[in-house]
Amino acid sequence: MMTTVIETWALRKQFGSTVAVSDLSVCIRRGEVFGFLGPNGAGKTTSVKMLLGLVEPTSGGATVLGAPVGDRSCRARMGFLPEHFRFHDSLTGREFLRIHGRLLGLHGAPLERRIDDLLARVHLLEAAHRPLRQFSKGMVQRAGLAQALIGEPELVFLDEPTSGLDPLGRVLVRELIEELRARGATVFLNSHLLGEVEATCDRVAFVKQGRTVHELSLKESTAALEVELKADRTDSSTLNGLRNFAHDVRLDGSIVRLRVKSENVVPEIARWLVGQGIGIHGLGSRRKSLEEWFIEVMGEDQRPG
Repeated sequence: MMTTVIETWALRKQFGSTVAVSDLSVCIRRGEVFGFLGPNGAGKTTSVKMLLGLVEPTSGGATVLGAPVGDRSCRARMGFLPEHFRFHDSLTGREFLRIHGRLLGLHGAPLERRIDDLLARVHLLEAAHRPLRQFSKGMVQRAGLAQALIGEPELVFLDEPTSGLDPLGRVLVRELIEELRARGATVFLNSHLLGEVEATCDRVAFVKQGRTVHELSLKESTAALEVELKADRTDSSTLNGLRNFAHDVRLDGSIVRLRVKSENVVPEIARWLVGQGIGIHGLGSRRKSLEEWFIEVMGEDQRPG
């Protein structure tokens, strides 16, 4: 059984009359890659800052790594790459990582080996002697990723980690996340790039107007499996019969759409239809994309941020 790494209940943050987060309630397990999704202004970054202890909640509660949110002893076990980072650009890449390592209590040869390993891993070893001001945006982003990992954290918060990266850089981030998962670390990922989230996350939470409105398992969920059927008879009797195989059946013009538990159900549906003397003109299944889930959960009233 996995250990709970983050748990929040009715977490709320209000700045004056503005409610940034109204009800954040999530439970995140060890070794999980957890995606945090929502439109601009949904309270995602404020939520991350509360979990890191950088912003004090107005009400509600949370534990992180088994301690109350804000516990200083737990911070050394976390890594964080903020969305809008401001690093000291007079430092070289190596100096930048050395300072962050020392802040975590690392010193000497072990720290230097760790720096070398990370610089090589994010493809910055050859540029390690150059000041950050000479780095491209993508290079600075990769340096930020390295600092988030310098202490081999148990929990890593990544806020838009691929925003300044090219396609090869995004592949690197996916590989790093997979390496973190493999060693049992937990990753809290906030990203607008739904394709990246879909490729890396185990579960996602959708946040709207500062409230957790829906959670979805991407690795195990079968709720996203949809079947599209075109048959020569779609009367109420047929639809009622199909409900024995699906937990959601709806008629969309001439197409019947069903949500089923498993792809194994599709042949059963075909056999039943044939047994009822119903001709099949088309039958296929697909998983609903995360983008489709996002649009459905956010609702038609949502406007681009």
